[in-house]
Amino acid sequence: MGSTAEQIVDAVGGPDNIVSLTHCATRLRFELHDASGIDQGAVEKIPGVMGAVPQSGDRYQVVIGGGVATTFNQIMNLPSMSGAGTQLSDADIKARERAKVRGKFAWLDAFFEYLSDSFRPLLGVLLGSSLIIAIAAILDAFHIVPFQGVDRLKDAGATWVFWDAMWRSVLYFLPIMVAYNAAKKLNVDPWIGAAIMAAMFTPNYLSLTGAADTVCTTTDLGTQCVARIAGLPMQLNDYGGQVFVPLIMVALLAQLYKLLKRIFPENLQMVFVPFFCLLIMIPVTGFIIGPISIWLGSGLGAGLAWLNNTVPLLFAVLIPMIYPFLVPLGLHWPLNALMLANISTLGYDFIQGPMGTWNFACFGATAGVLVVSSRARDNEVRQTAIGALAAGLLGGISEPSLYGIHLRYKRIYPRMLVGCATGGLTIGILGWIFGTVKTSAFAFTSLLTIPVFAPTWIYVIAIAAAFVVSMLLVIASDYRTPEQKAEWEATQAENAADLALERTQRAAATTAPVAAAAGTASAGGGVATLVRTDQVLAPVAGTVVALDQVNDKVFASKALGDGVGIVPSDGHVVAPVGGVLITVPDSGHAFGIRTDDGVEVLVHVGIDTVQLEGKGFAVKVAADDRVEAGDELATVDLDGVKAAGYDTTTIVVVINTATLASVTPRPAGPVAAGDPVIDVTP
Repeated sequence: MGSTAEQIVDAVGGPDNIVSLTHCATRLRFELHDASGIDQGAVEKIPGVMGAVPQSGDRYQVVIGGGVATTFNQIMNLPSMSGAGTQLSDADIKARERAKVRGKFAWLDAFFEYLSDSFRPLLGVLLGSSLIIAIAAILDAFHIVPFQGVDRLKDAGATWVFWDAMWRSVLYFLPIMVAYNAAKKLNVDPWIGAAIMAAMFTPNYLSLTGAADTVCTTTDLGTQCVARIAGLPMQLNDYGGQVFVPLIMVALLAQLYKLLKRIFPENLQMVFVPFFCLLIMIPVTGFIIGPISIWLGSGLGAGLAWLNNTVPLLFAVLIPMIYPFLVPLGLHWPLNALMLANISTLGYDFIQGPMGTWNFACFGATAGVLVVSSRARDNEVRQTAIGALAAGLLGGISEPSLYGIHLRYKRIYPRMLVGCATGGLTIGILGWIFGTVKTSAFAFTSLLTIPVFAPTWIYVIAIAAAFVVSMLLVIASDYRTPEQKAEWEATQAENAADLALERTQRAAATTAPVAAAAGTASAGGGVATLVRTDQVLAPVAGTVVALDQVNDKVFASKALGDGVGIVPSDGHVVAPVGGVLITVPDSGHAFGIRTDDGVEVLVHVGIDTVQLEGKGFAVKVAADDRVEAGDELATVDLDGVKAAGYDTTTIVVVINTATLASVTPRPAGPVAAGDPVIDVTP
């Protein structure tokens, strides 16, 4: 028989069945090709294994306890594991899990995943740069420093030109960053993707506008230059912010990259695969992909101008309905140029008003996500939503909302589109009756720039309608699919259980051995009397439920030991056995007790109540105290816990079930505090 590490690998199907392996505080987390054939009983019999937890999507957890890191390293160092079970980052694992939640159209899911994973890693810098813009917008709104629609160097000065550089470093070079992430998503060397896109931003490329054989023509929409490259015409464009270009380029690059990997032997791939990728894709991008994206954007802008003149009501609805799809592809940037051209030639712009209703529908959906994530205590999404909402409402920036939240959770888009349609209809109908909403300045559509639109009252009603409808729809239906919601709740339950188990084991390792005979001093003072433990009593009055019925997947799986759940009717928590308290967290939600004869009992008051951080819990004991069965441990404000949205079910488990002769929970039914609920044979 091999080591524990070898036995675990064999039990889960061997190295070839392991896709990835990571670990948390107490568990090995496997992702397998096929988890259907695992014998859970065999896994749990392996020395050092406390339990096993099968999960959806061929994922499998093996509970080790405090020594999990050692076991993980032993597994990864096994000769048979060479090249197997690559350790992934938490972000990569979450992306992979999201990819498993498929809708009816796999190609559509794959498309949104491609977009999401191309932008998701950029969330932090997008939020940072967006808030820099928001500060400038505030100063502009209060007429402190001119910022929107002005010559920065001439009208604002060098300080604000430098301020521009602070946020343009992200938004201008966004195509390079997107190319890197998109290439990584498609299993292409990401530096190749970034290098190809960066060629369009080099001083050499930008200087082509001044070459002797470059021809430039000027129209009302600006100056267009065509350079002669090896005798062939190449349209020169400013690709700053044009993320549509890298997304298409990398999709083609991925096919070329795979072909070259097949052509060249492995010992030549390091040099010749990047060489031919650069040699082929830079010209393809400069001659074909880049200009096509600009032509698409320009053509779209011209079509919108015609539509606004011909059917203004339809135009007012269409703009907010298509913007959610234009922004992720970068096709909204040509429309920004069209807005500036309208102001220059007409003295006003008619696109920004309807566009503002889309922005506020987007921000309303983000506000809905903020409400739902706050209720669910999903701190990651909540913090993302707060930053995105601040960037949106103050700076008019939708990208943090889109890339950080909306493209990750596909339920949001349909609800946001209803808000877009509501805002578009409102601004269209009121505009048709009282006059089209116009602006004479190019402005990010935020709360601070509302005064630049006229009639202002129409604009305010329209954006408010878009915001409220999107927000209420997201709140009413959640932004997560049922699968994503279940995954989140399971993860929260696992984390809470991990914390309780880790603290219990850490305290157990540092507590002095219990006295072996009567008359020996105990760890908490007093005299320990060695008494055989054959019952675990109810720590609270209430109704006993089977452990597999509690709303916590980890406890219900009995990975942490056998026991019962009790729906409490009283907030007084008492000791279920006599012994030494080996763990009493500050939150007061859990108590670990070791009896004199070695039975370890965990009382976990409520589910996920660790997040209350002690609110509603009055703890009467401390770690290392000695208690007798029936001694008060704490009082709990059950109504307060319920009002905070938590399940008050109190869980009682025997942590070291595997080391005992038998642990037998008693049947469900009403109990008083102190009634037997578990029979134990040490």
